[in-house]
Amino acid sequence: DLRVLLDGVKAGRKTFGNTLKYVFMATSANFGNMFSMAGASLFLPFLPMLPKQILLTNLLTDFPEMAIASDRVDPEFVDKPHRWDIHFIRRFMIIFGLLSCLFDYITFGVLLLVFRADAEQLRTGWFIESVVSAALIVLVIRTRHSSLRSRPSALLLFATLAIVLTAVLLPATPMGVLLGFKPLPPSFLVLLGGIIVSYIAAAEFAKRLFYHKEA
Repeated sequence: DLRVLLDGVKAGRKTFGNTLKYVFMATSANFGNMFSMAGASLFLPFLPMLPKQILLTNLLTDFPEMAIASDRVDPEFVDKPHRWDIHFIRRFMIIFGLLSCLFDYITFGVLLLVFRADAEQLRTGWFIESVVSAALIVLVIRTRHSSLRSRPSALLLFATLAIVLTAVLLPATPMGVLLGFKPLPPSFLVLLGGIIVSYIAAAEFAKRLFYHKEA
């Protein structure tokens, strides 16, 4: 009947909306990481992150992204049909990828200039910043509204918080040592928290400007 038909249209639009969230997240994160890695390699006498650390970073950040499938979608999104817009996705990728890259460089600067970090400390600091920011930015990208007012699904919220906790605690464990990490001083973790909060705030502001311009 008509109700079943309408529900099917809305369940399909929800799937499309969550697919777009994943595409936004994956493309902007990969674009930003590419510039961060390339730029850091120009002035560092060592690899900014070891291959096994990169693989771990990608594995951990995949969990919140996979949980997007269970997420709620903004009501106004399912009220009308949408289509793929490659130009829109590309603009989103560039803006949020470069924003991510900017805060990666801020992290490098704090580690190198303030803490005089060695190779293991820098890799550890960038690992924590990369994973935590990539997990939390999902909560920003998932909605056009304020992330404080739009509730994510329970699974997405749980996955995000679990990965944040894992990234912060892992370097201080024997497994972290095996992976080439080194425990960081509490003072850096406090500064890192400030960097990440600033990144999330900047992403919220950039999102507001981006969608206002696209409206």
